[in-house]
Formats: sequence, structure tokens, C-alpha cells
Amino acid sequence: MAEEVKLKVIIDGIPVEVAPGTTILNAAREIGGDIVPPAMCYYSKLEGTGGKCRTCLVKVSKGSEKDPRPMPKLVASCRTTVMDGMEVENITSPDVVEARKAIVEMLLINHPLDCPVCDQAGECKLQDLGFEHGSAQTRYEFDRRTFERIDIGDKIQLHMNRCILCYRCVFVADQITDKRVHGIIGRGDHSEISTYIQNVVENDFSGNVIDVCPVGALTDKTFRFKNRVWFTKPVDAHRDCPTCSGKVTLWYKGPDVIRVTARKDEFGEVEEFICNTCRYDKKETIDWKLEEPTPISDQSVIASNHYTRFNPPAVIKIDPVLQEQNLEQLARTEKLK
Repeated sequence: MAEEVKLKVIIDGIPVEVAPGTTILNAAREIGGDIVPPAMCYYSKLEGTGGKCRTCLVKVSKGSEKDPRPMPKLVASCRTTVMDGMEVENITSPDVVEARKAIVEMLLINHPLDCPVCDQAGECKLQDLGFEHGSAQTRYEFDRRTFERIDIGDKIQLHMNRCILCYRCVFVADQITDKRVHGIIGRGDHSEISTYIQNVVENDFSGNVIDVCPVGALTDKTFRFKNRVWFTKPVDAHRDCPTCSGKVTLWYKGPDVIRVTARKDEFGEVEEFICNTCRYDKKETIDWKLEEPTPISDQSVIASNHYTRFNPPAVIKIDPVLQEQNLEQLARTEKLK
């Protein structure tokens, strides 16, 4: 059996060997750590993604061993495949850092300052990028574009003001469902995510558009305003589901499951898409077999309230006082909708 050919690429001075056809982004992911470029639109589980947000730009200082000339411009690492002997600069290149700062400024031109009231706060990739590369002030002097909030299903609300047009939700609906009813309409600055003649997204896997959205444009109406994500405790669990894998993350507040999401890997990408039954209809601990606390990065704000040792009785213990307080808070938030 012939040995598989490997290509050697050096990223920020760190060598790695990868299979032919691997992109620079995925080569960097094999190394891991801070040298992995950010990605707002690329999603390894979905075909055709990438090349839209430009946050993953890198500098190729050496094209290959055969042709060592550098590439004249910065390239999108999610769309550029490696060559043998290629040398790439990411965080070590001042040009890349400056370009990434400009890209973040452009993404924030129309993005509202909704972080204090946005359910995505604490899990938002744009929030992270804004903290790392954002400017204290914007040079944009014109009015921001605004859209009305719309419901694209009984459990999904679309905040188009926050959308960065990454197309992830369109790709996930196109590739894991039989009939996609939403997409991009309009052109240029008028482009927006919408459904055809106010149609609803009602297929059994529609909730996955929420999980893949990198910002707070698509939100779970059953979780809206119920809690801040860093006050919850995520636990991996599974159930026998005839529709999907049944492997999820349960988000607890005390003994109550207030949200169910698909499990995500270290890069924030869904490992296996889940059905709406698991996401919306199974919010009791008795419905699930608990496994272990969900691994959380030390860099995440969620880690501030996280635990590593697992004690199921402590999670599911009935606390009448806390349950009553939760109901009171839910009643207050319902009035805000």
C-alpha cells in the first residue's frame, strides 16, 4: 500500500504536514492555538462555505518549494490550499493584523451595539473579534441600515440588523433539509436574509440555523431574555432519537434546562446537527442521559461559572425557592417581548 503523500507548510514559524488539498485555515487548525485565523463564514461541516467575511486573511511569504515567490496580496486562508514548502504569516504579520482590524471595522459599520441585550453575548465571534481587533471609534458617519425584527418560524426570530451575511444559515438549510425556504434577497447594501413572501421555516432541522449563526441575528425564541449564558451550566447529554444522533448540550439554570443546543467543537462548529424535537420539546432532565460537563475554553466567559467535576444529583436537585424565582423572572421577561 502506497504511503500517503504529505505536504509541509510553515505557519508563523511552526511546521505541519497535511494532506494535499488542505486549506491554510485547516492546516493552522491542526497546529491549534493562537495562530488559527478567525472564521466568521467558513464552516467545515458545510460545503461551499468560506470566502465571504475575509476575517481569515493571511500573508503567504513563500508560495512553495518549486516557486518561492510570495503571493502579491493577502489571501483568504479558508479558500487557499497549501503547497509543499509554503510559508504563511498570520499573527506574526503586521499587514495581516492591520487588514483584520479593517475587516472588523467594516463588519461593525451596520452592526448595532446590542451586546447588553443580545442573547448571543458570551458566545459571539464578532464580539471576540471586536475585542481583539476593534477600534475605540468608528469613522462611519452615515445612518446605519435598519430592519424590522421578524419571526421566520414559531421558535426562531431574525434580527437582520445584526446579520453580517455570512450565509451559514442558508447553507445549513440547503444541505441538511429537503426544502429551503429562506435565502438572500436584494443586492449590495440592501441584501438581507429573508423568506419568500414571509414564509415560515418549519422543517424538523430548522433550529440548526441558530447554532451556526456567528452573531445574534438568529435567536431561539424559547430562550430569549431568559438568562445570560455565563450564568448557566452546560452538560453533555444524549437520548435515543429516531431523527438525529440525539447528542446535545443541555444548558442548566439550577435544576431547570433552559436551552438545548447541538454540541460544538473547539472551533465553535456543530459536531452533529440535531432535530427540533431534541432542541425544543425535550427540556426535562428525565428525557436525557447525562454524560459530563461540556468542555469550555478557559478564554470563554462561560468558564467563570463552569465546573469540571460532575455531580448529577446536584444538577437535578429540586429547589422550590429557585424554581419560583425563575418563574418570576420569566414572567418579567415575557412582558418585554
